[in-house]
Amino acid sequence: MSILTTHVGSLPRTQQVVDFIFARERGEDFDPAAFDACMTRAVSDTVRKQVEAGIDIVSDGETSKISYATYVKDRYTGFDGDSPRNAPADLKLFPKFLERLANDGGTPKYARPMCVGEVKSKGQGELEKDIANLKAAMAQHGAQRGFMNAASPGVISLFLQNGYYKTREAYLAALADAMKAEYETIVAAGLDLQLDCPDLALSRHMLFTDLSDEEFVRVADSHVEALNHALSDIPADRVRVHICWGNYEGPHVCDIPMAKMFDTLMAAKARYLLFETSNPRHGHEWTVFRDRKAGIPEDKVLVPGVVDTTTNFVEHPELVAQRIARFVDIVGAERVIAGSDCGFGTFAGFGAVDPDIAYAKLKALAEGAALVR
Repeated sequence: MSILTTHVGSLPRTQQVVDFIFARERGEDFDPAAFDACMTRAVSDTVRKQVEAGIDIVSDGETSKISYATYVKDRYTGFDGDSPRNAPADLKLFPKFLERLANDGGTPKYARPMCVGEVKSKGQGELEKDIANLKAAMAQHGAQRGFMNAASPGVISLFLQNGYYKTREAYLAALADAMKAEYETIVAAGLDLQLDCPDLALSRHMLFTDLSDEEFVRVADSHVEALNHALSDIPADRVRVHICWGNYEGPHVCDIPMAKMFDTLMAAKARYLLFETSNPRHGHEWTVFRDRKAGIPEDKVLVPGVVDTTTNFVEHPELVAQRIARFVDIVGAERVIAGSDCGFGTFAGFGAVDPDIAYAKLKALAEGAALVR
């Protein structure tokens, strides 16, 4: 059997898309009909490029969103002002590098409002537009299977911090209740749902630096509990979860090891588990899955990142095949899908990888998957 291919979700946006998104972000006047038409065209082009690259399970590239987490401020009530900015701990250890990133425009600038009121949905209108664009593009370009990203309660709490609810736990519970309808709308449309959960790893060295690893794992477990509550009416085989240590080129010397997050990841109500295994800081951690094979539930499908998303190297297909084969040897080919470490367009207008190279990487991913037998 052939190994299926996918990626984490976000893909490079065109300048016209970015201009529209930031006009909306800054509260400037723009033509809503022209905005919608631009998004429809861009999603069609994005899906076409994925199909041409050989990707089996496609997304809309998160085209219309300012970012994978903060888009919720536009679709839910309760957010205003600005949240504290916390640079990752590893970058603080290397202040000259952090300064260089800032001076070179290597750190994205966008609104991160606080939660200052009750979180409630403004309706699913914007989501329904995204769904319609993706499904139309899939039909036009012959993609048989698609997924749509959504922010997890935990990652929302990481970037849009709580200034209203009495406790973090109460905030998480409110977010889970509010996001539940979004998750169910995506699945009801016939798409797979992907929950982006960098809060399960990145937040260790970004927000919870004062805790021990063991204390942080308990926090992460509470995030999974909130997420599972929001997924209570969705079959696990329609859900993907992505864990991440931060999609940026940096030292990453403060990343909590996968070995410590393994059980937390396995507890998520999701059949498909997406994680990093290509960047230099986490490339060795495939051995965690080998050594703890007995702890991988039989209904889980592993989706290792077999191409990096922070450098412009295009991986050789043979290397991609080697990375995939390690996981095939652990759980079998029917329980492995080849993916990317993270997204290529995590924030609108920001990305370390050249757009054309991003698709070259996806093509290498597909070519590598085809070599695995």
